[in-house]
Amino acid sequence: MSYSTSTARDVYLVDGARTPFLKARGKPGFFSASDLSISASNSLMLRQPFNADALDEVIYGCVMPSPDETNIARIIALRIGGGDQLTAYTVQRNCASGLQAIDSACRNIAHGYSELVLAGGVDAMSRAPLLLRNDMVDWLAHWNRAKSAGAKLKAISQLKGKYFTPIISLLRGLTDPVVGLNMGQTAEELAWRFAINRQQMDAYAVSSHQRLAEAIDNNHYLNEISPIYSTTGQAFSQDDGVRIDSSIEKLASLKPFFDKPYGKITAATSAQITDGACSVLLASEEAIQRHNLPILAKIHPAQWAGVNPRQMGLGPANAINKTLQTHQLELDNIDYWEINEAFAAQVQACVLALNDADYCQHELGLKKVLGTIPSDKLNIDGGAISLGHPVGASGARIVLHLANILQRKRALRGIASLCIGGGQGGAILVETV
Repeated sequence: MSYSTSTARDVYLVDGARTPFLKARGKPGFFSASDLSISASNSLMLRQPFNADALDEVIYGCVMPSPDETNIARIIALRIGGGDQLTAYTVQRNCASGLQAIDSACRNIAHGYSELVLAGGVDAMSRAPLLLRNDMVDWLAHWNRAKSAGAKLKAISQLKGKYFTPIISLLRGLTDPVVGLNMGQTAEELAWRFAINRQQMDAYAVSSHQRLAEAIDNNHYLNEISPIYSTTGQAFSQDDGVRIDSSIEKLASLKPFFDKPYGKITAATSAQITDGACSVLLASEEAIQRHNLPILAKIHPAQWAGVNPRQMGLGPANAINKTLQTHQLELDNIDYWEINEAFAAQVQACVLALNDADYCQHELGLKKVLGTIPSDKLNIDGGAISLGHPVGASGARIVLHLANILQRKRALRGIASLCIGGGQGGAILVETV
């Protein structure tokens, strides 16, 4: 199959800002999803030469908004001062929701529907709600129907202690309803398929922490992160998931988390449960000239691919292949890569798949392998294993950071990609101008 590269107009990434990514620590975090997204968006808008009412729309990704934030994009639009007429909508494509928001904005600008769009993504995963069991819901309905004292006493007699056991919505949300596997179990399948051993995963996770620690020391995230302040005045100014003392020896002592007792995937080789938001500004050339805006990067519409939900982590390999075909590029033409670190084995499996003759032939329909992504070009400043993975935000974060890497390294092209629960992958080409 051939893929079209035609768009009506070029689309540019002007600027971006995000909150620190804050690790969930067993209780609801300081900030709701709207707190996080409004903070990131306000920080971004305050340094622009135009007001929020100059935006054409707001598009934001969010996987688990609270009941008070069902269309969080509209909340952002109003709270940043966009006015009643600024339209907004929220998108959800699981782990790639932030990338979907950017893709939707990119296509709208490319085809002339918009000139200037605020896009991004957010999730406050620590605030994922606890749910009631179905039998508890049924009992509550029976209780509400009971009118007399006798009927209520009878209802109380039927109430059982197990009804109070809560359902952890985060675990349910991270389980595929079609194949019945949670995301960690799909990573176990990839580890088995590509013979990725425990030590290789541990080494990758340690490297992620080391790279993030070095990036923090060298201020590589300084121009992306805007501090956020709690209502008690506590300031959060940088990502807090990095473990500087991480080592292969320490990780080797951890037990499997998802497939006990014989699996290989541990909590340390998985993305951290995290709260965070990331906002970016996308613009047409006309909007850039009108407002005298800088250009951080040129972006293209994303490419999307479907894979077996049991091995959803391979989605980036298929989406990367479509992206290269769309733009008539070879793997060696890409200078830097961001592949979201849902799991160490998942990233490693994607790298192996692109250089595996059987996978490239039977899954991608190619006559030869695509090649190897060099480790010194992939996730060079760490990733979700050390940074965290607020599922709605990560797609926007990796696009913004990849653009900054290209500027810092004076490089030309990069691809950002994510696996997606349910068996999909997304990838987007980012270029310097």
